[in-house]
Amino acid sequence: MPFLDPLENLGHALHFAGRALLSAPLALARPRELARQLSDILVGALPLAVAAGLALGVVIWIHLHGILTEFNPEAVRLLPKFLAVAVVLEFAPIGAGFIVAGRSGASLGAELGSMRLTEQIDALEVLGLSPLRHLVGPRVLACMLALPLLTVFIAFLALAGSFAAEALGGNLHWSEYERLWLSNLRLRDIVPATLKTVVFGYLIAVTGCYAGMTAHGGTEGVGRAATRGVVRSTFLVMVSNVFLVKAIQMLT
Repeated sequence: MPFLDPLENLGHALHFAGRALLSAPLALARPRELARQLSDILVGALPLAVAAGLALGVVIWIHLHGILTEFNPEAVRLLPKFLAVAVVLEFAPIGAGFIVAGRSGASLGAELGSMRLTEQIDALEVLGLSPLRHLVGPRVLACMLALPLLTVFIAFLALAGSFAAEALGGNLHWSEYERLWLSNLRLRDIVPATLKTVVFGYLIAVTGCYAGMTAHGGTEGVGRAATRGVVRSTFLVMVSNVFLVKAIQMLT
């Protein structure tokens, strides 16, 4: 029945997601493939991460500095505290998620979609090899490992960019600026905020891989798979972030 089609597709997607999660640890037995996938994700996302991190720090500093100066010139000393909390706990994790969703979500959908349409995946199945173990598992685990690393990198660059803005337009010395932005950061807040990106990585990889594995319709199907990978993974990152933030607040 037509109205059951979305439920059937959802069931297939959830079944695929569960099998992909079970296949991810098996990728440790193939370190070369895992390292290749991890390198592709990190190196490919690096230019965007550099630009996003530096721009994020500078833009947030400009906004907060203007508001705090207008409110009370002495309140400018609160700027490093506000900025560090905002960047480390939220902007860096969600920024890393969006970058990888935009780049890897598309590439995973297009790559596996091409393999599906050129019957390479069918060839693996004929040889008795599991496409989930050999193709999906390494990509899922690589995304799950790459997101926290990229988050730390973006957070560091954002804080560096904010200090560069402070050095050019503010009055705080580096040692005082560092002391102020470290004063409000607690390890019990930093670790969960960074580790939640592991979930982002899992959702992005599973969504992109599923879009590619279910591609059909020739070269146009590859394009549609890439588009679905980006749109759906970005949506899932946004939605999951809401629930993860609330869960972290309840547990800490």
